Amino acid sequence: MHVDHAGIATTDTDSLVFLFEDLLEADVVHEELLDGMEIVFLDIGGDYLELIEPTADEGAIASYLEENGPGIHHLAFATDDIGAALQRAEDRGVDLIDSEPRPGAWGHEVAFCHPKSTGGVLVEFVEH
Repeated sequence: MHVDHAGIATTDTDSLVFLFEDLLEADVVHEELLDGMEIVFLDIGGDYLELIEPTADEGAIASYLEENGPGIHHLAFATDDIGAALQRAEDRGVDLIDSEPRPGAWGHEVAFCHPKSTGGVLVEFVEH
């Protein structure tokens, strides 16, 4: 596995895109609407920042922003076998949010581990 991206929850994707394009010399490489979220991926030298803005008042990102404010939401790790990654996590006592992969951004299958089992970090597995 390797780090795929850091997900950043925001209320203003446009401003963060403008900032990171300039500050990090990052390029927007993917944009989509998914499950009540506007998602923008920026390439920072082969790794990515995922900017996530809710498009509705309800949903996971809207709730996160209400409780925590903007900032890093999750760390994502790329894997060739998401089923094996989930099994490995479960074998080690990690509580899973998703016991089965689900459709995620950019057409990838994703699954999340509960942050109470991973040092307070919401961990996402992404199958490429």
